[in-house]
Amino acid sequence: MTESRRIPQVQGEVTASSSVHWAPEQAISESPLCPEFPEIFRDHLGYVWHALRRLGVHDRDLEDVAHDVFLAVFKKLHQYDAARPLRPWLFGFAFRFASDYRDLARHRYEVTHDGHEPPDPGPTALESVIQGEALELANRALGELELGRRAVFILHELDECSMPEVAEALGIPLNTAYSRLRLARADLAASVRRLRSKGEP
Repeated sequence: MTESRRIPQVQGEVTASSSVHWAPEQAISESPLCPEFPEIFRDHLGYVWHALRRLGVHDRDLEDVAHDVFLAVFKKLHQYDAARPLRPWLFGFAFRFASDYRDLARHRYEVTHDGHEPPDPGPTALESVIQGEALELANRALGELELGRRAVFILHELDECSMPEVAEALGIPLNTAYSRLRLARADLAASVRRLRSKGEP
C-alpha cells in the first residue's frame, strides 16, 4: 500500500482528514468538474468502509477496495439524482465492488474479525438484529449470509432504507428484493441457532 492511497485511521475512526494526502481526493478536489465530491468523500468514507467490511471485504484489503469505490463514484456522480438518498446509491457501488472482490479465488476464505471495527458515522441498528444476543454473535451470523441477501438485509434492516430504495440501489426488481429479505431473515435466524448451539461466540 503506497502512502498516496492510504486511508487514515485516527484513534480507530475512519476519516478523510485533509492532513493526509489520498491521491484521488486531492486530485478530484482540484477539479472544477465535480466540486461536491470532496464533501461526499469526507462525509461518507466511514460509511462505505463499514459497508465493505459488512459485505465481506477483508480488513487488509479495505483501503484498496474503498479507493476503487470512490473512483467509480466520482466517474458516475453526474448520474446521481440528488432528490434520492445518497447512502443507498453509495452502497450499490460498495456491493458491486465487494461482489467482484469475493469472486476472486484468492479471496475465498472465511471472513474473520480482528477486533478493529471502524465506527459507522451514521446510525446503526445492528444491536436490534437479534434482541438479547451479543454483538459478536450478530456479526458472525450476518457474515454467513449469501452476499445478495446480506446486502438487502443490511440496507433495509440496518441502514433503514425503504425496500424500493434497496431495489434501486442494488439494481434488482422489487419482488426480488423482498424475496431476498425474507430469505436473509430466515438464514440469519438459522445461523444464530447454529452458533448458539455451538456455544459461540
